[in-house]
Amino acid sequence: MSASPIRAEVPTAAIRDGAAGAPPPVRTPRHVPVAQLVRGGIVEGVHHGSVVVLAADGTVAYQRGDAEAAFYPRSALKPLQAVGLLRAGLPPLDEAALALVAASHSGDERHLATARRILQHGGLTEDDLGNVPDLPYGTAERHAWLGRGLGPGRLAQNCSGKHAAMLLTARARGWPLDGYLDAGHPLQRELAATVAELTGQGIAHVTVDGCGAPLFAVSLLGLTRAAARLATAAPDTDEGRVAGAMRTHPELVSGRGRDVARLVGALPGLLAKDGFEGVQIAALPDGRAVGVKIADGADRARMPVTAAALARCGIDPDALAPFATAPVLGGGAEVGHLRAVDAPTDRPDLDRPRQPAG
Repeated sequence: MSASPIRAEVPTAAIRDGAAGAPPPVRTPRHVPVAQLVRGGIVEGVHHGSVVVLAADGTVAYQRGDAEAAFYPRSALKPLQAVGLLRAGLPPLDEAALALVAASHSGDERHLATARRILQHGGLTEDDLGNVPDLPYGTAERHAWLGRGLGPGRLAQNCSGKHAAMLLTARARGWPLDGYLDAGHPLQRELAATVAELTGQGIAHVTVDGCGAPLFAVSLLGLTRAAARLATAAPDTDEGRVAGAMRTHPELVSGRGRDVARLVGALPGLLAKDGFEGVQIAALPDGRAVGVKIADGADRARMPVTAAALARCGIDPDALAPFATAPVLGGGAEVGHLRAVDAPTDRPDLDRPRQPAG
């Protein structure tokens, strides 16, 4: 299937200025240092970014950097889009399939089989998908794929679950499949309206995500509030269905061994989703939530900064310990670590310069 070019436009004026509120300001984000790479007790590298922590009542409990400027959430937007698809008429799916709708999957056989099932609900095939062909995202999955002599495919691309659900929804509503990725398509208009409503603000801009779907600019604060809304929703609501599916099937939302799946496994009840370019949201059932954006897009800083933010929510530090730092090696030995700038450390030996021997 050949999707028509996406028009990078705000779908409707109502989304900009209606009940959802005004869109966030478009400006160069005022990021600040959020993570340090310490080698031998000396700060060797610094990652800038922004962090916001919400209390259970929705108020901002902590903030570093710029949580108000417009930015692109990338795949961290998928849980909101999954809610929008349910609202738009996505036919009933089991929890595993619904989890894949919100996924940035690694491309293992369970991921691919689940995406095929979603397509088959509407009599669709991989050829109908409009996302870009790609190799599986997971390292092991990619090696296995290439070992079978396979090249890039649309089903293997990490957003194929979302695209399969978009097609299925369009078919169920009687909308054209051609052009389903156009920002002016009825499906994308409904998804934009849901994103605006969940974030509580208008959409600042629409562009094209890596997979080819429309990508909506919101603020980190708005995105984090939307995550809290999903995490606190009743199970029989569209928001609650998406949250429940993601909690139950974290490895379908990401993949085996991926840090987000491990984080959800370590913190029962957590709703979490990452996005390219250093984006992470995480929310607890009582409404506490965190949002992280690493300015340079470095994935290595995303989880330590997220762990520090979750610690500010009162999460047990022992549960967060596997995610709070990343080792820095020298000659095969640990000589430092990557950590959030405002996080307490239990490794003072790594944070003090070593004195020369002699």
